[in-house]
Amino acid sequence: MVLFAGVTLVQSSLLADCYIFHDPDNGVVRNRSYVDAVRFYLGEKSQWFCGFFLNINFFGSGVVYTLTSATSMRAIQKANCYHREGHDAPCSVGGDGYYMLMFGLAQVVLSQIPGFHDMAWLSVLSAAMSFTYSLIGFGLGVAKVITNGVIKGGIGGIAMVSATQKVWRVSQAIGDIAFAYPFASVLLEIEDTLRSPPPESETMRTASRASIAVTTFFYLCCGCFGYAAFGDATPGNLLTGFGFYEPYWLIDFANLCVAVHLLGGYQVYSQPVFAAVERRMGGAGAGVVEVAVPAAVAWPSRWRRGCRVNVYRLCFRTAYVAATTALAVWFPYFNQVVGLLGAFTFWPLSIHFPVEMYLVQKKVAPWTPRWLAVRAFSAACLATGAFASVGSAVGVFSSKTS
Repeated sequence: MVLFAGVTLVQSSLLADCYIFHDPDNGVVRNRSYVDAVRFYLGEKSQWFCGFFLNINFFGSGVVYTLTSATSMRAIQKANCYHREGHDAPCSVGGDGYYMLMFGLAQVVLSQIPGFHDMAWLSVLSAAMSFTYSLIGFGLGVAKVITNGVIKGGIGGIAMVSATQKVWRVSQAIGDIAFAYPFASVLLEIEDTLRSPPPESETMRTASRASIAVTTFFYLCCGCFGYAAFGDATPGNLLTGFGFYEPYWLIDFANLCVAVHLLGGYQVYSQPVFAAVERRMGGAGAGVVEVAVPAAVAWPSRWRRGCRVNVYRLCFRTAYVAATTALAVWFPYFNQVVGLLGAFTFWPLSIHFPVEMYLVQKKVAPWTPRWLAVRAFSAACLATGAFASVGSAVGVFSSKTS
């Protein structure tokens, strides 16, 4: 976890410096998205490869967030059942499909937000919810360890039937950790919303350091205390796997915070896709039509002249949300999907493209000590990503066929 945090800190710093380029001929060039930066520094061929991995990451994140939100909403219903009927009650509340559809409907509405500049309120709300449920999970883990009076688990982790199974679990865990630091893909879009002075890259590096430190602290605290509390019986999700039963109202609130956080998180990883597609459709003004208001209806005065509807935006964004929701309903395997997505996109998005842009930007000569160090760093991360991808793929297909 600490190593991945360090890697994320390095690549976020490299990416932050790619936002502005001072061209002696064209003046200041601003790369407002990851794909724009890759095209500017590495050319169109690299841009296509970057776009492929980036869109897989964005779409996959939408699927994962849909899965997680449904699990959290179902956990609220189960927690109330366990409180009423007892901890040994069956409390079967059906599948997650209904909750996924509810989440999808909410995203259809939120997806009509024009862009990043118009969703500051949603980002603040999501961050507050994330901080809240992390504190609750941390506190419940500490309380459980104190109640047990013993630290469960061991340094070797969960006992497996075979060494091969252990290797696959380790590789899947690495993929999960890789997915836990995904913000490289939207870093430049976020940086584009910042004001200067101070320089955008300086502000972004400061924010990245703070966010990585805080998230790593909570990841380690929740993970370590959760494992210390439950040992080999630790669920994949501490708030929904029902290691904790009481106080049920606090668990309900934590899961509600998770669901609200994911409403905003989904938009963070969907808005770049929406913006890219709509630019190809002709920009924000394309597809706008006037909708007449029936004269017989007593509408507010400002609506009586009709309203403007962007048909392209409405149709594409609704179809996109429907696609992520449908895939989540068809393939509801949270941990396995997270591991595969994180492992598959880790090296190209978090390592390869930032490193290549750094070498071009700084004009690092081949076979110099700096060039060799950067290449060794990239190769080590590639090997780690490949190992995690294989194990995560095995986990996904094993879950689907079992």
